[in-house]
Amino acid sequence: MAVKELTAQNFNETIENNDTVLIDFWASWCGPCRAFKPTFEKAAEAHPELAFASCDTEAQQELAAAFQIRSIPTLMVFREKVLLYAQPGALPGEALEELIT
Repeated sequence: MAVKELTAQNFNETIENNDTVLIDFWASWCGPCRAFKPTFEKAAEAHPELAFASCDTEAQQELAAAFQIRSIPTLMVFREKVLLYAQPGALPGEALEELIT
């Protein structure tokens, strides 16, 4: 499944309509964010049963502020509408896969 662009307008719908949602908070000027993007996209392809979303913190400043994003990339995981994981830093592919499983 492709990575969905997450906005303030589609956030609630995304969380409510999917059992598990992984969100990558990023910005285009962030080197580690750009490095993590292919890892996140590969995981999305490997796990079509999960929802993967990407939130540009520059374009979605209100959403980033609501989640108190202070460092990017930040990965968040929601399961059944509950935030289970929120960590800044780019995960290596193996660590992301371990988190998913």
